[in-house]
Amino acid sequence: MNQADANAAILNLAAADGARISVHRHGAHITSWTPVDGLERLYLSGLTDYRPTAAIRGGIPVIFPQFAAEGPLPKHGFARTASWSFVDAGPVDGGGLSVRFRLEDSDQTRAIWPQAFVAELLATIGGAQLSVSLSVRNRGTEAFTFTAALHTYLAVEDLGAVRVLGLQGLRYRDSANGSVVRLEASHEVAIEGEVDRIYFDAPSELLLREPRASLRIGQQGFCDTVVWNPGAAKGAALSDLDPQGYLRMLCIEAAVVGCPVTLAPGATWTGTQTLDAA
Repeated sequence: MNQADANAAILNLAAADGARISVHRHGAHITSWTPVDGLERLYLSGLTDYRPTAAIRGGIPVIFPQFAAEGPLPKHGFARTASWSFVDAGPVDGGGLSVRFRLEDSDQTRAIWPQAFVAELLATIGGAQLSVSLSVRNRGTEAFTFTAALHTYLAVEDLGAVRVLGLQGLRYRDSANGSVVRLEASHEVAIEGEVDRIYFDAPSELLLREPRASLRIGQQGFCDTVVWNPGAAKGAALSDLDPQGYLRMLCIEAAVVGCPVTLAPGATWTGTQTLDAA
């Protein structure tokens, strides 16, 4: 990668095996991933707002240091609208490719959250797989606590035909219905109306199944999984979401919400989400 590429607002990268990824410096935001089969697996709204102060609607927003309104900071924190620094990119074993971005505390972040930190996003593509790791290091002298997520928008062909497997028996907070805590009874979870659920103590692997495709979704380091779709009414109220766009996406997010991370000085936390289209 040449210097001009490293300084670009968007990095469009291709692995030797043909897998592709696009990453914006704004938010270290992955907006496109096509594995070797050439099919786009992430949803990105055509109406997204690319202003520096706005969050991109779709792809994989990085949520840090606060998930949603789970604290006193602005909704979903500041990482998704911050300008991250490109660190490096290069080939990995097997014909794949990795790219790394970094965000460090600044006067701007400390005005919102007075902590000394270094966050890194490492994305690796190859074959049918995308792996995204978020690492946070405490470079201060006191412990701090945070929540975080990879707010992944998955492209689906028909929301009504989608089923999510692997959630049965889990407790979840139903944020779309008064934030009551329920127990998931379904072996195959269908998406009907507005869905906004935080599943606690989630398993390491889920399956997103569609009639003509499936996607295995793994996570490590993240203890929770969020399933979100705005439904028809709230979807229509989102000015940066395509008309009927809610029918072509489903967010399955690797998250740490129920048990926030407390990081000692010098310590590092890492959470990873892996998408496998094989």
